[in-house]
Amino acid sequence: MFAPKKGELLRVAVAGGGWAGCAAAVELARQGHHVTLFEAARSLGGRARGVEVRGMELDNGQHILLGAYRDCLRLMRQVGVDVDKALLRLPVQMRYPHSGDGMDFVAPRLPAPLHLMVALLRARGLAREDKLALARLNSAAKWMGWQLDNDVSVAELLDRFDQTERLTRLMWRPLCIAALNTPPERASANVFLAVLRDSLGARNRAASDMLLPRLAMDALFPEPAGAWLEQNGGALRSGVKVAAISPDGDCWRLELTGQAAGGASSERFDAVVLATPSAHSASLLAPLPGMELLSAQLAGFDYEPIATCYLQYAPGARLDLPFYALEDDPAQGRWGQFVFDRAQLDPKQDGLLAVVVSAAGDAAALSREELAAAIATQLAQDLQRPDLAQPSWSQVITEKRATFSCTPALARPGVETGLPGLVLAGDYTASDYPATLETAVRSGIAAAAAIHAWSTLPREKRSLSHTHGATAPDSLQ
Repeated sequence: MFAPKKGELLRVAVAGGGWAGCAAAVELARQGHHVTLFEAARSLGGRARGVEVRGMELDNGQHILLGAYRDCLRLMRQVGVDVDKALLRLPVQMRYPHSGDGMDFVAPRLPAPLHLMVALLRARGLAREDKLALARLNSAAKWMGWQLDNDVSVAELLDRFDQTERLTRLMWRPLCIAALNTPPERASANVFLAVLRDSLGARNRAASDMLLPRLAMDALFPEPAGAWLEQNGGALRSGVKVAAISPDGDCWRLELTGQAAGGASSERFDAVVLATPSAHSASLLAPLPGMELLSAQLAGFDYEPIATCYLQYAPGARLDLPFYALEDDPAQGRWGQFVFDRAQLDPKQDGLLAVVVSAAGDAAALSREELAAAIATQLAQDLQRPDLAQPSWSQVITEKRATFSCTPALARPGVETGLPGLVLAGDYTASDYPATLETAVRSGIAAAAAIHAWSTLPREKRSLSHTHGATAPDSLQ
């Protein structure tokens, strides 16, 4: 076991085995606390996990990470993941199939910001006015410190800085939808600017790199994190749901359900991290004193779906690049936004393509068969490959609550609940980032830090006997 720098060793329950919960569990165990990680499902990963499809280990959604995801990368290394082997690192790029009317923007491996200047000069498919517009927005964003005093929509931001229709259509809109999973007309400009700041505007070129997972998402961090936890004195309880939580003397009592819990049981812990989905955390908090406002806030988020369409073709069917951007147009039945050649990530997935549809509310109204057929037709047209119109099989996986709708000036809670020893973790917590894996991991780290800081207080100041006088956290008052 690790030993904490100071403070009392606590028995801590982490409810939820997604990326936020796994990060909190690893950080708390590293600080020396006795951690039990509960996950209602049989596997870890939450909304970024592996699924078995026709004998293959795929993801419930295709992901791209960024080099700026420093905490994700640090914790992957902490639990023994070789990130250089687990991730395909590519320079930042927006590349459309050459046969279409798209653009080809790819940064060379030069120091920042020279790499983006050269990429802009070399970019194909952008006219002079498009390049000037991009440079104008980049310069203005730096001058503003990558933040507006009053948040607006991304669409309004782009209009304010005279971005061209072509640049908006081929670069800003797909980047916004991919990063925030919210259309520009409804997406937060400040959150979008924060993403640009830490990628396109980063001082370190590597921060702008795009990282494509070679492993299934649960194998990339959650499963190694669970194994690391057990190897370092913690416990992993999968198939066990935290159904209720209540004060019990100086501890918290968790009511547990599920076959792995023996039906129904209860256990006591000194502290609890709620890393369950926001709606479930809201239901757990609702009966607790002083938690009415926070519970209502967690239950009030709107959500956006993401669909991933897997298309299997004959062995040897490959793309020229690991991935391409696609121009979507739902009115014309064109739903795909990015297509990935899975064989270039995992040789065992030869002939398999993955197409992502973010902000997929309208696409979700189609049947899986209709959506897959439309995407296959789109690929055949865009890549000028008639063979792609007829995959041997397809599988559409839609995560209906993939992320919250990242709207302007959206109020997001901090990790502190206002109750002693009870904190939140999740990609919905306060951050200048959208609902990304990095946001989830950072929230888990922040939750662990809050619990550890609480453990250093004198025992009388950590008493749960004061919970009946609890007030809402500062962010809600």
